[in-house]
Amino acid sequence: MPQSIAPAIAPPPAAGIGRTRRLLRAVAVLACVPYLGLKAAWIAGSRVGIPEGSPLLDDRLAVAVINGVSVLLDSAVIVLALVLTRPWGLRVPAWLLAFPVWVATGLLAPIMAGFPAQLVVRAFAAAEPPGRDAFLDEWVFAVVYGGFIVQGLALGGLFVLYARDRWGHLWRGRVGDLPVGVLGPAHRALAVAAAVFALLPLALHALWACGVTAGLSEGRAAERGGDFYVLEAVYVVFLLAAVAGGGLLAFRRGRALPVSVPLGLAWVGSGAVACWGGWLSLASLGGVENIADRPTPLMSLAYAVQMLVGFLVAAVGAYSFAERSAGAVRRAA
Repeated sequence: MPQSIAPAIAPPPAAGIGRTRRLLRAVAVLACVPYLGLKAAWIAGSRVGIPEGSPLLDDRLAVAVINGVSVLLDSAVIVLALVLTRPWGLRVPAWLLAFPVWVATGLLAPIMAGFPAQLVVRAFAAAEPPGRDAFLDEWVFAVVYGGFIVQGLALGGLFVLYARDRWGHLWRGRVGDLPVGVLGPAHRALAVAAAVFALLPLALHALWACGVTAGLSEGRAAERGGDFYVLEAVYVVFLLAAVAGGGLLAFRRGRALPVSVPLGLAWVGSGAVACWGGWLSLASLGGVENIADRPTPLMSLAYAVQMLVGFLVAAVGAYSFAERSAGAVRRAA
């Protein structure tokens, strides 16, 4: 993010952080414990929560590497909770804070939306089709995803409070008040490119959510159930949010809307599609012995393209934010 944001920072008074922020920080840290504990146990060789015949037992090295990466990602939640509530956190450069929070938002938001929806679908739907082997014990999903939801709520609350104090003046007003700026044509080009690239993953996720199996691997198609359809629908929602947020910012549409609406859509939508596209691409690189379980080229392409869409929309949002910051500096001079 351009350095022009830095002069517009208006840190809150150096007073106590308040009971609400201390509580949210404690909740965010404690919510990480079950996930980190399970991952550490699996890296050490424990099979707690992993049933016999699970694909996780096929390639111990690849699973250990992926578990190590996920431990680092979830540990970042603890670091962010401290940054958002400690006095020294006010001195962290904007770009250095924004990127990890954007990643955390992107990884947690689909889980926060998708897991409760999956529980509702399971409550009213018929029994899932029998899989070849159980992946994890059911209690693991409840513990892990429940922890993720709590992390997301607590960390999101902390970031909103922090961002309101530090940058709140930059998202006040209406979309119609946004400056066009010298990069206006570039913003529009990025938004159009994101919309065009989004057509492929959007179409594929929508088709898969509706029951079409074209492009899916044999194993993935055979194990579809309510959870699968909900997840694909969630990807569609976040792709639409990303494209809508980028388009509103770049073309100044919806002039009566508060600026926070397209910024929020671009922030959450771009983070979700970019980070989950990247995570699914990384997971697909792991050694899968059964060829039926390997992602098809079309699946891999969809993951890669949705990651690109996320970064394009994030660029539109970042530079829109930077333009407002530069304008605030000029007005204050």
